[in-house]
Amino acid sequence: MILHSLTTGIYQLPTRALRGVSLFRRSCAHPVKKALFALAAVTLFLPGCARLPGGIEPQAQLLDPNTLDAGSAVRNEAETGSPWPTATWWKAYGDPQLDLLVEQATTDNPSLRLAQARIARARSLAGGAKSVLWPRINSSVVLSREKYLGQTYWDNDALFDFVYNLDLWGKNRSALEAALGKVKVAEAEARLVKLNLETAVVRTYIALSLQYTARDIARTTLQQRRDILAITQAREVAGLATEFERSQAETPVPAARAELESITEAILLLHNQLSTLTGRGPGYGEAIVRPSPILDVPIQLPSTLPADLLGRRPDVAAQRWRVESAGKSIKTAKAAFYPNINLTAYIGWSALGFAQFMSAGTLAHGFGPAITLPIFEGGRLRSELGVATADYDEAVESYNATLLEALQSVSDALVTLRSLDKQRSEADKANALAKRAYDIAMRGYRAGLTNYLDVLNAQNQTLVEALRKAKVEARRLDAHALLMQALGGGADSNSSHAGFATGAADPGTQTSDTIVLAKRP
Repeated sequence: MILHSLTTGIYQLPTRALRGVSLFRRSCAHPVKKALFALAAVTLFLPGCARLPGGIEPQAQLLDPNTLDAGSAVRNEAETGSPWPTATWWKAYGDPQLDLLVEQATTDNPSLRLAQARIARARSLAGGAKSVLWPRINSSVVLSREKYLGQTYWDNDALFDFVYNLDLWGKNRSALEAALGKVKVAEAEARLVKLNLETAVVRTYIALSLQYTARDIARTTLQQRRDILAITQAREVAGLATEFERSQAETPVPAARAELESITEAILLLHNQLSTLTGRGPGYGEAIVRPSPILDVPIQLPSTLPADLLGRRPDVAAQRWRVESAGKSIKTAKAAFYPNINLTAYIGWSALGFAQFMSAGTLAHGFGPAITLPIFEGGRLRSELGVATADYDEAVESYNATLLEALQSVSDALVTLRSLDKQRSEADKANALAKRAYDIAMRGYRAGLTNYLDVLNAQNQTLVEALRKAKVEARRLDAHALLMQALGGGADSNSSHAGFATGAADPGTQTSDTIVLAKRP
């Protein structure tokens, strides 16, 4: 660096060398005019000497959500024009216990508090970046006893220093806007953590509901196996069945008991999982009772897809803000090639001994601009610009990938839901036919036309179909939860993408929390 200092006095020299010089006890109008004129001339001349390196420009292009084909599954559903999910979308399942678990998870889970801590850190860093825009005023008092040429004396200084960076090229302002963008990233990521917690609780709860249904069926199946074994044993005693037939009837009983035990284990593990999600110990899960969600939850898809996913999905919003922050970092790196101009001043007292200390005769003051221009940096500034540009390209491609994944997750959830609607219809038919066959077998048994084994076999089919139907119902509820997650849950569009104005010509021209977005830095 070459330091150009234009002052009204010998500002760069130690205070001791200035002691007694009248130039620093009063301002002089003529030198001030010369200094200001020189400052203006240097300010106009130096930028012409600075040259930004060529060949370092962003290569990645932001995808426009409006140009993406969401697919027929999304288009067909969007024609209904349903509203976006509410902030409490899980209440559609109509289970108060589920409502309580979600509320506890989004209040007490450590991962959410961790996300809040990251927001606080990002805000503190933004506060530090903002402080650079303000003048810095410092004070210092030094009282030192020194010995020089055999004489001992007190060397006393009491000074106030003032430094203000003019930031003519927007370096500090761009750094602030990059920091504010990172605050928005942290806020969006906190919303993503909350949405993931909501979805995890709902999906775990649905899985728990299915396991309770499966346990009921497993218990009935076990009892059925025992009844078949008892009948077979009685037939063997009466000489109507062979030992082989009895052995066949015995084999399913242990397997049925093992299946029941496996389901019981799954229930206990799901209780523990819900306890952890709510930020509590495993003992809390023991108080969770059997879920009772509403099975017929309607499918709702807004008509403004995919454009509104930019603000509704917290992961997409976080990536978009990361792009904007990276764009501001490029501006900061470019501004480093231009001169840095500070206004500096000081005032105070400096004296030997205490007799004249802090008197009018020992008052010293000075003012002047300090200009720093990079001449030779060994490629450091070029490398820093290259890093900032590569970070921008990386952020853009991450955003593009997240946007595509967001559209895919919506489409996947809709395809699954529509398929499960058809599967549910077929499962209902199969379940009804199995029940009809069971009723026929029971009537035949009561009329003495069939034996009880036929009844039990018919009952077994009803149990199989009932379990298949329960699985389809649970999968549909699970797919509905995934659709809500894919749509961003009940995110408030104003909170997740506040300040977005896609297509603005010049990003980073504001210093508030709102950042105007552009396609290129």
